[in-house]
Amino acid sequence: MITVEDKEIIRRAYYIEHKSIRQIRRETGYHRNTIRKTLDDGMVPEYNLQELRPIPILTPVKGIIDHWLAADEQQPPKQRHTAKRMYERLKAEYGFSGAESSIRRYVGQIRRQLRNEVFIPLSFPPGQLAQVDFGEATVCIDSEQIIAQIFCLRMGYSKQTFVMALPSQSQESFFLGHVKAFEFLGGVPRQLVYDNLKTAVKTVLDGHNRKEQSAFTAFRSHYLFESRFCNVRQAHEKGLVEGLFGYSRRNWLVPIPECDSWDELNSMLLEKCLAEGTRQLRGMEMTIGQAMTVEKPQLLPLPSEQYPCYTLHPVTANGFGLVMFRTNRYSVPSERAYEAKWLKAYSDHVEITNGHQVLAIHTRCYGRQLDVLNPLHYLSLLEQRPGAYEHAKPIQQWQERWADVYDRYLVALREHLSNDQATKEFIRILRLHEHYPEQIIVEAMENSLVCHCYNADSFRHLVMRLVEPSVRPALPEVAEELITQPVEWPDLDDYDRLLPGWLKGGSE
Repeated sequence: MITVEDKEIIRRAYYIEHKSIRQIRRETGYHRNTIRKTLDDGMVPEYNLQELRPIPILTPVKGIIDHWLAADEQQPPKQRHTAKRMYERLKAEYGFSGAESSIRRYVGQIRRQLRNEVFIPLSFPPGQLAQVDFGEATVCIDSEQIIAQIFCLRMGYSKQTFVMALPSQSQESFFLGHVKAFEFLGGVPRQLVYDNLKTAVKTVLDGHNRKEQSAFTAFRSHYLFESRFCNVRQAHEKGLVEGLFGYSRRNWLVPIPECDSWDELNSMLLEKCLAEGTRQLRGMEMTIGQAMTVEKPQLLPLPSEQYPCYTLHPVTANGFGLVMFRTNRYSVPSERAYEAKWLKAYSDHVEITNGHQVLAIHTRCYGRQLDVLNPLHYLSLLEQRPGAYEHAKPIQQWQERWADVYDRYLVALREHLSNDQATKEFIRILRLHEHYPEQIIVEAMENSLVCHCYNADSFRHLVMRLVEPSVRPALPEVAEELITQPVEWPDLDDYDRLLPGWLKGGSE
């Protein structure tokens, strides 16, 4: 490639020294066409590679490199192949005999092409389209830092946003995010755009064709929207929502929010979404809120009933009265342990049912290999086997959180009864939790300690007095003159006439 210094020599030789192009060609060695171009353009030379240089030794491995580069688009940025790592793998796994520099050059050319891709500005009619995606962010719930899954939806016309934090990207959480977004918008967008997330897509087919999860198809049928899925590794096709996640994480989740519950966190996020209505984005003639008033009438109406956001799983209890779901075990009442059961998995809780009634409800656990136990499920069994009380895991977990009056009352029972009898009476008292709230039991225990009540039957009476206090009748009103009138007492001898002897004497 000609340098700017050589350009100057050629131009001086022609314009100042009046040499011919043939003479300049002999002196410089440049082709006459190059000399002619230089005479017309003395600027710094620019060189643009129109096509990738052929590197014959790379031909057998180009497809492998292209596959690795495409797969890296779905990996964390810090865990993608470097050109050096590709060279090492090609050499070790495929017997590549070329130089590392050839790999570096080819990888650099491909990556420059990917970076230089040009996109088309898009515009959407009101109510027509929204884009959906999940992202991750660190939050603090009940003093514990966890990774929250951030459900994001953004309307195409108004750019109205909806953001919700969820404990997982499970299908039930995915559905719940949609339901809450539709309620927030006051309607359903006619088309929703997704990437190829597993909660919706079972198999990726050619082009835009997908084999969807049956539960997602049922959900879509309930709300009657259309779904469209992006091409594989083409996240820019839903760039609106991609930008929303980054925006919401930077502006709403920094510093890390500290909340007592998921509800508190989502209330904060909902306020942020509502506040977006006052913003006017570049290129828009109205605010987001004003555009949303135009868009809302074009949305599909909400159905009369909300979609039940759960997944259903058949479960079987083991010998400990536990059913397993996602590696965690949940208790059921011991007397119903061997019934056929179904588990309804919601985003925040699970319900265990026999098809006719709910047998157990637990807060959903997102740990692994953990036991979620309700001590009330084991009290009937403990009443039959009181010797297991001290080592019963459900009771041990309960003791960590119950009020100290429970311990004080058990100590008092054991001071007045034998250890076995005190345990039996205490278990009978604990079973009252099956029918009465904890605060009533706690108050009854305090009263029992004052009244020295040390058996379950008397304790139940104290509970009943708290739940259904007896009502004393009001005294009747008495006239004032009756209060001041003196009372004349009868002659008691008159009652002797009722005696049998008097009757006999009177007959004579």
